Amino acid sequence: MELLNNIWNALSTPNEGLLTIISSPLTFLEAYLMMTLFLLILKIKTSSHQKIIYVLLASIVSLLTKYLIPSPYNVFINYVLLFIIIYFLFKQGYLKTLLAVVCPSLIFGLIGILILNPYLNLLNITYEQSETIPIYRILHMLIVYAFTFIIILILKYKDIGFSQLDEIDKKNKHIIFSNLILGLFTLCIQLTIAFYYTDTLPLVITFLSFIALLIYFALSLYSLTRAMQLSVTTKKLESAEEYNKTLRILHDSVRGFKHDFDNIVTTIGGYVKTNDMEGLKKYYVQLEDDCQKVNNLYLLNPEIINNPGIYNLITNKYNEAISKNIKVNMSLLLDLSNLKMKIYEFARILGILLDNAIEASQECEEKIINITFRNDEKNHRQLIIIENTYNNKDVDTIKIFEKGISEKENHTGLGLWEVQNILKKNNNISLFTTKTDTYFKQQLEIYY
Repeated sequence: MELLNNIWNALSTPNEGLLTIISSPLTFLEAYLMMTLFLLILKIKTSSHQKIIYVLLASIVSLLTKYLIPSPYNVFINYVLLFIIIYFLFKQGYLKTLLAVVCPSLIFGLIGILILNPYLNLLNITYEQSETIPIYRILHMLIVYAFTFIIILILKYKDIGFSQLDEIDKKNKHIIFSNLILGLFTLCIQLTIAFYYTDTLPLVITFLSFIALLIYFALSLYSLTRAMQLSVTTKKLESAEEYNKTLRILHDSVRGFKHDFDNIVTTIGGYVKTNDMEGLKKYYVQLEDDCQKVNNLYLLNPEIINNPGIYNLITNKYNEAISKNIKVNMSLLLDLSNLKMKIYEFARILGILLDNAIEASQECEEKIINITFRNDEKNHRQLIIIENTYNNKDVDTIKIFEKGISEKENHTGLGLWEVQNILKKNNNISLFTTKTDTYFKQQLEIYY
């Protein structure tokens, strides 16, 4: 009985040492909950290894800043360090990284503000008691974690989140970034007011403060959603415009074939009747080129290339190649809506590789580019293969990736160097560069 009394006295009286011992393990739980929140909200795919590293690093940073840096500076420093950890560990852009810091902090902050005053009134205790007495402090933290867990379940089973942040244009990204910084600053001020003056604030003021903060972030969320919708709609309109151009060309080509069909059959018949197989072979090659052009136009379809940004990129590069009398052969057998890398980074790599292929092949007597998109299920990878004819048979397939190396005059030589930097940031992406006497080949492999 005496032991139980001693334990209860330790839990129900101010005890900083015991509070530190009990609350420190909960820091790891809090880091895990915050990580789960931003992974679900931002649709970030990651490995178990990365999750474990994040929980450990975030927890250690939180504990160090909490006990070594005075309040409220420890809060700001903790946010900065979390930003750095998320940016380098999960390899996200600055906007997603900032959202990963702000969103969980916002949810925890709003829950804390909402329940703190009722919690104090219900237990008839002061804020100081809730912070210094272990049983009250732990109970408050567990209530916050319980509400957070409910939100996680809602996000998970309702599939709520943002999956198209990378497609927002730079102008809107800067606006959203500034808005998030302001929101984070506002949240810190509100939390400071709530935690330091909650004893003197009436319950109605606390409630109104919570409502005002909730409305502010609801409007910010609405603005973010509209910006994403606008960006996606703009790209779809651009795709529709490009597709209309392709349809017009395809329509003209089909009309041409229909008009010339009788002549084509008659010509083939002439070669057959005279048993001129050499002439028939030459004629077939010429006819095959025209058929390939029609086939390519059929493939340039938003339903086949099912990503607006990539569709526009491939269409523009195809038209550029055709305008330079380059023969393009395409095989597109990949679902781009399920690409296992960031679309923004994929577009940068694809654009650079296609530009290089066009530049190299246009100097050749035989101008050819072969483009293949396919899924290799056996090896769990997505393949993008670009082959092109080239003149410089002595090209070094290793040095071309160095900064400033270029085969062209007036070129910076940064293209493939930028590709190499993107590859270094992604553990599941590889690029293999090879060459034969006929073709220079780039094979991008995306593993899943």
